[in-house]
Amino acid sequence: MRLNSESVLVGIAGVAILVAGGSWLRAQDAPVAHFKSNVDLVVLTFTVTDSKGKYVNGLKPSDFKITEDGILQKLSTFAEGDRPAMEIGEGGVLKPLSPQAAADAAAVAAEKPIESFVGTSVFVLFDTSNFMYRGFVYAEDAIADFVRGLDKADSVAVYTFSRNLSRAADLTGDRTGAISGLRRAVAGDDTALYNGLLLTLRDAAKVAGRKVVIVFSNGPDNASMVAPDDVRTVAEDEGIPIYVISTNDVNKDPISSSVFRRITTSTGGKAYWAKTWQKQVEAFDAIREDIGNSYAVTYYPAPNPNEGFRNIKIEIVSDTTKKYRVRARPGYRPRSY
Repeated sequence: MRLNSESVLVGIAGVAILVAGGSWLRAQDAPVAHFKSNVDLVVLTFTVTDSKGKYVNGLKPSDFKITEDGILQKLSTFAEGDRPAMEIGEGGVLKPLSPQAAADAAAVAAEKPIESFVGTSVFVLFDTSNFMYRGFVYAEDAIADFVRGLDKADSVAVYTFSRNLSRAADLTGDRTGAISGLRRAVAGDDTALYNGLLLTLRDAAKVAGRKVVIVFSNGPDNASMVAPDDVRTVAEDEGIPIYVISTNDVNKDPISSSVFRRITTSTGGKAYWAKTWQKQVEAFDAIREDIGNSYAVTYYPAPNPNEGFRNIKIEIVSDTTKKYRVRARPGYRPRSY
């Protein structure tokens, strides 16, 4: 069964076992011989780098071979960087996204206009707990610089958290408005990072097209009610890369550092440890560059009886020397209805 943010929140209320149990009973009543796919359009965002770590640009849909559990997938749309998503026609010819294709993709989340498929929706989650007191102002400056430098096609939302989540600026193309929301943030108390991340992912999942979540935090979580691996599963299944910038020392809090690595690796993102303002700026620059050099494809999964975790493999068929490296989520769990 595919986890989503609603099921995790239900788990907080203490009734997740009943929900899961009901799904299990329905599965037992279904005829074993029949198979029905419960998977929506899959959005897959990834980067390609060469042996020196430099981004590889200019690849075409025909350069990629994508499989799930070894089953070849037929790509529906393709996008590179902040360019608009294009529909893949016969013979791999790219053409503007048709209204029907846009409607199909929007049905994955809430109904959104075609403009949602231009650029990336960037959700910044800023730790304002008491762990951040010392570097609060410098952190705000680093985030503000990052927002100003985003591609004009991108949208950005700024959320803050301590014990509770605050939506300082909803998803917008207005950089000034987003930064104004950021500047109104106030320092809090305890840290409920994974609660805040779960709610941020739930909001991001409602947006069609490409999206990423960037967490800026000191690290330790002392107030969340959800486990980090439950949050990781939601991001993995929804196809939302998570980037983490931690102001803590990588060796000072090995538990949080390990969790950050696991969450970012399994979603196709990356973790950075940046104690100084300069390192934080460098981390944001690296993330901005990552977003601007990423590829995004969509496809409807071919029939697959696997209702558990499906392994995704991306191969670059034009790379005969096998020197390219792909960073992407390793797979997902199909949605259960």
